Amino acid sequence: MTKITKTEEPSLMKYTLMLAMAGLLSTSLLQNTDAAEPDGREVFTRNCSVCHTINPPPKTAPPIGPVAGRYRQKFSTKAEGVAYMVNFIKAPSKEKSVVDTDAIDRFGLMPPMPGLDEKELTAVAGWIWDQPWGGRGQGGGQGKKGQGNGDCQ
Repeated sequence: MTKITKTEEPSLMKYTLMLAMAGLLSTSLLQNTDAAEPDGREVFTRNCSVCHTINPPPKTAPPIGPVAGRYRQKFSTKAEGVAYMVNFIKAPSKEKSVVDTDAIDRFGLMPPMPGLDEKELTAVAGWIWDQPWGGRGQGGGQGKKGQGNGDCQ
């Protein structure tokens, strides 16, 4: 067994300390990489699925499939739709809502989601935009203005 002398002891401690710091730094960098790219489905599951289902029947808020369909009807590009959706989620209002006013009467206006940062909002809005909805089945059909609205009634 090798005996550690007093002159070697500081270098061994320094080496151990450097290894520990490198480990903490790499763990921190890995966590920041994960935080840089939130998964929209995970954000939905963690924050939105308490009130929203993906497809009908609804819980306490309109299902996301029909909402996605409404955004795709209103906006010609995903970028426009996602930006509008993020803005709406930050500060919901009847004027900014894309769902039929009957849905707001039925479910009430969505509360703001202050616990989500910009990246999480963008990720979940992009994921919502991508949800398929053809307006068929429960919750689809014709709105009051004669166009398929996909809102639950």
